Amino acid sequence: MGTDSTTKEEERRLERRREKKERKTEKRKAAASGTTTTTTTTNPTVVETSLPSETKKEKKKKKDRKKEKRTRDHDDDDDDDDDDEQDKKKKKKRKRKEDAVDSDDEDSSVSSEKKNFVASSSSASPSKVPAKLKGEVTLLLFYTYVEPAWSQQKYQQIFEYCQSSTGVHGVTGRMRVATEGLNCTLTGTFDGVRAWCKALQEHDPDSFASTEFKLTDHLPAHQRFPNVKVFKVDELVNYGLGVQPPPLRQGGTHLEPKEYHKKINESNTVIIDVRNHYEAQIGRFQPPSEGAQWVDPEMRKSTEFPIWLEKPETKAALAGKQVLMYCTGGIRCERASALLQQKIETQPEMKALNISGIYQLQGGIDKYFKEFPDGGWWKGKNFTFDKRFAHAPPQVEAQELTEKLSHIHGESPTKEESGQEKNNVLGICEACTKPWDVLRGKRRCPTCGVPSLICRDCAEADRTGKRKLSRDVRCDLCVKEGIQSKTEIKEKEQRDLLAYQSKHANVNAGTTDVRMDGSAHERQPDRPVVAVKNPEGITRLFIKNLHSDTDEARLVELLDRKVTHIQWLTDRQTGQFYGTAFCEMASKDDAALAVANLHKQTVNGRTIIVKLQKANSKDIWPTKTSAISLDDYDTSYNES
Repeated sequence: MGTDSTTKEEERRLERRREKKERKTEKRKAAASGTTTTTTTTNPTVVETSLPSETKKEKKKKKDRKKEKRTRDHDDDDDDDDDDEQDKKKKKKRKRKEDAVDSDDEDSSVSSEKKNFVASSSSASPSKVPAKLKGEVTLLLFYTYVEPAWSQQKYQQIFEYCQSSTGVHGVTGRMRVATEGLNCTLTGTFDGVRAWCKALQEHDPDSFASTEFKLTDHLPAHQRFPNVKVFKVDELVNYGLGVQPPPLRQGGTHLEPKEYHKKINESNTVIIDVRNHYEAQIGRFQPPSEGAQWVDPEMRKSTEFPIWLEKPETKAALAGKQVLMYCTGGIRCERASALLQQKIETQPEMKALNISGIYQLQGGIDKYFKEFPDGGWWKGKNFTFDKRFAHAPPQVEAQELTEKLSHIHGESPTKEESGQEKNNVLGICEACTKPWDVLRGKRRCPTCGVPSLICRDCAEADRTGKRKLSRDVRCDLCVKEGIQSKTEIKEKEQRDLLAYQSKHANVNAGTTDVRMDGSAHERQPDRPVVAVKNPEGITRLFIKNLHSDTDEARLVELLDRKVTHIQWLTDRQTGQFYGTAFCEMASKDDAALAVANLHKQTVNGRTIIVKLQKANSKDIWPTKTSAISLDDYDTSYNES
């Protein structure tokens, strides 16, 4: 019985294979007779013809065979499936080859179109975009300082124009408006961004006719900002310079990237990184050994720069040297170089340093990369305040992409390539100390609050609970300075500020202090930074009596960027804001310090009340709609 069954199964297999060969032969004959779909080169229209009756019969046979297969035993199905699977693989292989040829033709077409647009990307005039590039994003960085400052009426008019004009051209991003000028990081389409630039210049040619718009085309769609936020600010870059900052005409000499590159080669030169320390961690200029000396002020925020300039070690480094400054886009160097020049002119001990010249990089690192796509004297990545987050020089990025693709396709990198990739990574993970240069994620230093440099593995282990990051995992500055709590960092900042102010104070009057630019203002009574008691670990604040003009950006600044949710309390009927809000802080310590710092302080002419207030057990707190994105407030400026 078993032998007869085996013989019948074998016969069925042979019969199926014979029928399959016959079907293939019939299909080839039908194709040769011209009865299948055809495409002509002169006319792109696809011409379809009806199938012959024999093919229809074959379709019916195929359906019958499928029904028959369902009743056969498992072994038969496996053998038949193997044959079908082999045919499918062969078809897929042929299709991949055909697609590869089409893809090469398309890529060469897109590549040539991109080249044409790269050449015109420095122009702010709209031009036609190829259809293949319409899904890509254009990034715009720029800043404009105006002297004399705009009047309050003009300031308000520019603010309103920024709010309304972006929607017309579909532009999104971040805009900071002050009486001293405008600072923007925007994204949009190729045409939309250029049209907006042209419209801005036409709207106010006196202020923006000579503005340098830095455009970067062909960015992926996910790097576009989702919306527009326009902020009113006191300073475009928050140096704490008061109402009379040093005039920009006193600033350093602007050098184009080629000239700056040559200056880096010169000895007896100091090159100051005017950015925050966490930015310099992942990328910076590395001058030749016989050239300039690179100096990192090790700042957590820009308000520390005026204090750093007058430290004894800073003066020793600058004495008798020519000074170069650089930042991401150029804006931070404007006031920084003007401040140094003002101190030289007004302070005898600074004048005695005999600094031989002050220079700054026109257009910043962004423009330097365009001039030196291989990186020049640059090493590592350039941290940005847009959706790129960080990027290397173009040629370095292209090389890294090639290596990644080779790895994906199973090709092992050469020893030289592996070594090059490691050498390009300057930063290290704060948790495990392995090379890392990606400042992403929401974690910040638990003591000072700057972005944490945490590798992917450590971040994932913390997220899943496999290995939680403790409060001992701090930024390298806090480790170096021995800072272990928020209270300690606040006390340090206060000591530095008071020492700076007491040095410049009018000792005869005894009732005035000096701002960072040297201007006097009424001294507020000293208040020690001591967190209020918070035994219940409350993280929610109740704040009232805020000025009606207070917006999200201002409140985030007041709370030292330690806030995660803001709920504005408004009248239920009118929707009017009466100066009250709930705020969720990042931790119980942040909440306690905020109360100590802000309760009964004068903000915008009003004495605000700040209290710890536990959420009602029946309330849903914090609400999803009250969440804010601290990415919008990583610094007190856009870097343009």
